Amino acid sequence: MESSTANQIITPGNQNFFLSPQFPLQRQYEALRAFLVDEEPSGDVARRFGYSPGFFRVLCYQFRHDPQKRASFFRLPQRGPQSSPARDRVRDLAVAMRKRNLSVYDMQRELAAAGHTISINSLTVLLREEGFSRLPRRADDERPLTVKPEIADVADVRRLDLSPSSFRTPLAGLFLFVPLLDRIDLQAVVTAARLPSSKMIPAAQAVRSLLALKLIGTERKSHVMDLVTDRAIDHKVCLRFMEAWLDQVGPAGLPHGTSFDLDFHSVPANSAQEPLEKHYVSSRSRSQKGILVFLARDAQQRVLRYANAGVTKGEQADEILQFVRFWKKHTGKPPAELVFDSQLTTYQKLSELNREGICFITLRRRSDKMLREIYSQPDSAWQRISLPALTRIYRNPKVLENRVTLPGYEGELRQLTVMELGHEEPTVLLTNHRKLGPVELVTRYAQRMLIENGISEAVQFFHIDALSSMVGMKVDFDMQLTLAASSLYRMMAQRIGREYSHSQAKTVFRNLLDLSGKVEVTANSVVVILDKRVII
Repeated sequence: MESSTANQIITPGNQNFFLSPQFPLQRQYEALRAFLVDEEPSGDVARRFGYSPGFFRVLCYQFRHDPQKRASFFRLPQRGPQSSPARDRVRDLAVAMRKRNLSVYDMQRELAAAGHTISINSLTVLLREEGFSRLPRRADDERPLTVKPEIADVADVRRLDLSPSSFRTPLAGLFLFVPLLDRIDLQAVVTAARLPSSKMIPAAQAVRSLLALKLIGTERKSHVMDLVTDRAIDHKVCLRFMEAWLDQVGPAGLPHGTSFDLDFHSVPANSAQEPLEKHYVSSRSRSQKGILVFLARDAQQRVLRYANAGVTKGEQADEILQFVRFWKKHTGKPPAELVFDSQLTTYQKLSELNREGICFITLRRRSDKMLREIYSQPDSAWQRISLPALTRIYRNPKVLENRVTLPGYEGELRQLTVMELGHEEPTVLLTNHRKLGPVELVTRYAQRMLIENGISEAVQFFHIDALSSMVGMKVDFDMQLTLAASSLYRMMAQRIGREYSHSQAKTVFRNLLDLSGKVEVTANSVVVILDKRVII
């Protein structure tokens, strides 16, 4: 009969664990086994396991006469305690409470009030040990009396009570925007945008509530979920809302200019679930997942006029032409002048702007070869100019002007290299302006930096980086609310006048509008009495 070796156990390579034991008790066991079972001579066993003859005789004596020595080689695993002190202390109380039909959460609260701390899991185990099943769902009258959350009022415009009354509010300064909003037909804006609406919360009332949060600089977090879960607000709705709002604010007292500063801003997203691209976040000096927003700021009125969120890297270079098309559709003619930095678009897009008759000023990226050519120019090639309204230190830079041709651009461009403007390396401007001189061009590009102030205001006061959702279309609509709030603050600043005519929203709100007061509702009017400010 043949025997198969297919299922035999192969001798492993770690047999030295038994032949050369390292642990003291294991070595004693193997030495005693070799002497008592294998009947090897005691001297050979002592030498092999590293014992002296005298120690090995003592070891054999202990093994024969001491039961504890024999038991020390193999110990039974210790089982856990059959009872828990934490559960045993409250066992009788917990059983009595369950007989009163209390849940584990009710029991935990009562035990905590009595000075006993125990977890929900321990209470669940205790009740299972005592034979109790899960508590069935109870009616409200079967539950113990506890402090319960107040039921909030239902938002329903039909239940608005305008009967005579009076109340105090810490946001009385917000009523100062009512005369400005009265000039704007907000109902026409939301109708043109086709925003979602209901009988309980019409679209105009919803937009007013959201605008109120923007106007008082309140950061919207995850609690504001009514907007972000609304699937009806897409990019087309945002464009319609922006166009309708611009149609209203012009006649209301904020006409548009013809020159615009352009820039990108990345709204950082701390979410791994959203399928977002990585963009450079200047506030964090790194690239991370985020939503790219294109912004256009009216240089004459100093207010944001256009915002488009969710721009991809593939669409980034063409976004400037998207703005031109939008503005041409809105006003009937393209913008007269655009000012932006070097990374906003490509030379091919600059050529398209030139064909549209649009003047632009932008930066040119400096290469090592270009820098060597600039530094090699003689002093006679430079022109010293005097800039108005700039700091005295950098008021007289020197300029080198020449004509250049660039790949992808049809024709020539004026290139102005500016030195001694407060930067370590020269500033290189590109423009298709034919009539403006070096002083006007350098001064105009320096004014472009004001768009950074506009973005900073949008981040710090209007909280565009602290959104309740990272989905692109939600950011897009939040930007439209920011544009609307920015327009109202610019109209408010112009109405106040004097030193506040060009102040930022944060300054106007903090110094003038952050007021408490009393609101009195009468049969024919609503009277707001503002509290006096304390001047220290």
